[in-house]
Amino acid sequence: MHILIYGAGALGQAIGCLLAADGHQVDLVLRPRFVEAVQTSGLTVTGIFGDYHAPPERIGLFPHLKGRSGEKYDIILLTTKTYDTHAALAEIAGMNRCYCPVVSMQNGCGNLEKLEERLGRERSLAARVITGFEIERPGLVRITVSADAVHVGGCVRGVIPAAAKRLAEALSHAGLASIAVDDIYQPLFAKLLYNCALNPLGAILGVHYGALADNDDSRALMDQVIDETFAVITTMGGSMPWPDAASYRKVFYRQLIPATSHHRPSMLQDLEHHKPTEVDAMVGYVAAQGRKYGVATPCCEFLAALVRFKEQQAQRNG
Repeated sequence: MHILIYGAGALGQAIGCLLAADGHQVDLVLRPRFVEAVQTSGLTVTGIFGDYHAPPERIGLFPHLKGRSGEKYDIILLTTKTYDTHAALAEIAGMNRCYCPVVSMQNGCGNLEKLEERLGRERSLAARVITGFEIERPGLVRITVSADAVHVGGCVRGVIPAAAKRLAEALSHAGLASIAVDDIYQPLFAKLLYNCALNPLGAILGVHYGALADNDDSRALMDQVIDETFAVITTMGGSMPWPDAASYRKVFYRQLIPATSHHRPSMLQDLEHHKPTEVDAMVGYVAAQGRKYGVATPCCEFLAALVRFKEQQAQRNG
């Protein structure tokens, strides 16, 4: 396949490396600071799934899509931060000869709805990724933890798009276990639960996920976030694999945290690099939906406010 990965940070570079090493033609839209290193050394992935390398001649590198509006791709993977979604979609929509599916592989919720609004239902897919990626240096990404396979699906519940099947097969063959599903909203909501409970609190306290589970006070906060998030999702009409928040907490503490115990929150890494965070696609999203649907979310509101404060401090000091 000819694949475009738009917004190639840690996740995008890792997936680009795996797919290119497996024989696919891969183009990356990525920040200029990464271009020189990747042009020189290519892409390398290391970590829990083994070592992979894609030489530079196998990868196209572009800082933006200007001048490439006539390019055709089989699929586009959107891996930007959530706050860059609108700008990315504007560029993608401007590709006047490309009508391929676009897959949001981003954190948080609400991204698939933005794709559907801008590109239409037929072109819009999403993938739930619950694997940890960290850039050790430009062009070298370490896969640190993984709690489950990638799930890929479309906008219509009960239907598995052909593009979802094709992408899941390609990713699995390249070394990243993936499955196509007929309801992508369920795993997206499940990831929202996981991210809301761990990511903001870990960023505020500056610790990895396992440390949060080892302390009674942080566990109490995570329990409240899970209760609030579960209530909001249920009120929105969403479904999850668990009947209630208590059932989810058993899986959360017994399986999910142990599998990702040493992972450092992406939000913490953003703060350390003086970058904006995705708080408004996580606890900020839950708080906003809570206000919309009349569900109280005091803990999510509080954590979102604290992260925004730390984000502003980090950017001033950067």
